[in-house]
Amino acid sequence: MAASRDTSQRRLQISELVRQHGSVQVAALARRFGVSMQTVRKDLRYLAERGVMARAYGGAIDSSVVGSSAAEPPYEAKRTVHLAEKRRIGQRAAAMVKAGDTIAIDSGTTAIQLAEALPNIEVTVVTNDYGVLTALTPKSNIRIVMLGGELRRKNMAFYGGLTVEALGALHVDMLFLGVDGFDLERGITTHHEPEAMLNRKMVEAARGVVAITDSSKFGKVCLHRIIPIGQLDALITDTGAPEEIRHASQQLDFDLVLA
Repeated sequence: MAASRDTSQRRLQISELVRQHGSVQVAALARRFGVSMQTVRKDLRYLAERGVMARAYGGAIDSSVVGSSAAEPPYEAKRTVHLAEKRRIGQRAAAMVKAGDTIAIDSGTTAIQLAEALPNIEVTVVTNDYGVLTALTPKSNIRIVMLGGELRRKNMAFYGGLTVEALGALHVDMLFLGVDGFDLERGITTHHEPEAMLNRKMVEAARGVVAITDSSKFGKVCLHRIIPIGQLDALITDTGAPEEIRHASQQLDFDLVLA
């Protein structure tokens, strides 16, 4: 009976921590309660099954925070919404690339605009996005390294163990990282766990990380975290960016480019 009470009390406290802080991490909870990480994972699974929270990489997030942000829009809808802003962002990102660079372009509709704007110069582009590949194929001076894997038709990009493994031996000068959610406290997030895993591997392979996103993504939190905002070297967005993003660029020391 005592063990059962301990478990109930711990799960109640975990629920309170999620409500207070928005998210929790397995390792931190294990240290706090003096139990194994396996025990904490069981607690989180139990609470997630009852709708108290949503599981995320390495922990859990408040289900009320994720809310409607967790719903991934259809691919065709994403291609057309905020199109003018995405084009300007893509053009500013393309202007950062110079001959001889090796860059990685993440998946996403803003990434496709970057690929469309990229001049036909001698650069190497690593990508897992079908739309990026299609945009770059006619540009004969650009060397394309396509990461294989399984095609996820919901966003027309490739993911999986093969995709992550292919990145292991690669190094790039710059990663242009797409965004589903951008929150100053909870970082850059995405809807799809394999995408988050691949993006983290891309970050490891890059000397510089540039987020490319329109301002509609600010304040949104998706289920799977990629990196904290402080790991960015630059952010390219539109002029609708809120004032708090401008302050954050100074506090966290990343370049802010408004397109």
